Amino acid sequence: MPKVSSDTLWELAAAEVQSRESGGGEEDGGEAVNERSVFLMGSKSGGKTSILLRCLERDEPSKPTLALEYTFGRRARGHSTPKDIAHLWELGGGTSLSDLVQIPITPVSVRSLSVILILDLSKPNALWGTMERLLQATQAQLEKVFSEAQQVGAKHPKPVHPTARVLPKDFPDRELICPFPVPLLIIGSKYDLFQEFDSEMKKVVSKTMRFIAHYYAASLIFTSIKSESLMSKAKGFFSHFAFGLDRGKAVSCESNKPLIIPAGSDSFNQIGSPPLVDVDISSLHAKNPKDLWRKVYERVFPQESTSEQRELKDPAKDPQYCEPQIDAMRAQKDQELEQYKRNAAKSWKGLKLET
Repeated sequence: MPKVSSDTLWELAAAEVQSRESGGGEEDGGEAVNERSVFLMGSKSGGKTSILLRCLERDEPSKPTLALEYTFGRRARGHSTPKDIAHLWELGGGTSLSDLVQIPITPVSVRSLSVILILDLSKPNALWGTMERLLQATQAQLEKVFSEAQQVGAKHPKPVHPTARVLPKDFPDRELICPFPVPLLIIGSKYDLFQEFDSEMKKVVSKTMRFIAHYYAASLIFTSIKSESLMSKAKGFFSHFAFGLDRGKAVSCESNKPLIIPAGSDSFNQIGSPPLVDVDISSLHAKNPKDLWRKVYERVFPQESTSEQRELKDPAKDPQYCEPQIDAMRAQKDQELEQYKRNAAKSWKGLKLET
């Protein structure tokens, strides 16, 4: 068998990279396979896995996500054509494992990356904090990747590197918002529980979610895995992000109904001012509109304390990572350590120190 030289392998690899960057791959009568990446994150136990499985039409029970999990979806564009591929990453643990965003967000994936943020509507007291921490971590990683790509691209005569998305000139409030660097979909989950809330409370959550979505130039939809109709609409948005399909034209902005708002379909004028529920707006001292909405929201729904958030940071205390045998051994060692500390404390108390 003839030996293939390393030079030949490098040449083949270089040609493949050049072909991909130039949009090649449709020669010889073939059709290029379209690949996209979708990164899902959100509230702990907020239904991320269940929603993903329904969108992929997989009839299997959902399991707690361990840290960061990968799967993929495929969809044929027609008969005798290659199937498009969606690389799907799901971050578990709510905000406790946000450092792992660096794994799915890379210079390669960011070229076709979308982000889906799933927030549990039934837990409004954790909604803003979860949203803010996860989006900040994701945005920081995206900006890092874009910056590194630009530095590398500047060294080449014809740089080809990923860049942050640019909104169309007619996008509502274009000069007043802070677009997320990549396409963003915000899903409010567990609408079946949320709809039982007091009407004023629902109004606060709905208007705040509309503001957040429009501020980041994101799409927004409320859903529930217990409603086929709502899941069908959510699946339409998912397929748009994962496979580039039409997401539909339905729009619903009424706070007493499930929200369905594609990016660019809302405006600050339509959203209005923050819903003031027994709040004196002059006493809030907000730095900017987003800060004002946050302070109004937190007056109505005080967010979880930092001590509770730090508690979630310890995976050893997280029930979704339980290992009965290991946990039993750990508990035994903890008891032995506490006993040792008590004995040591007694021995110190018994000492007569010289004065």
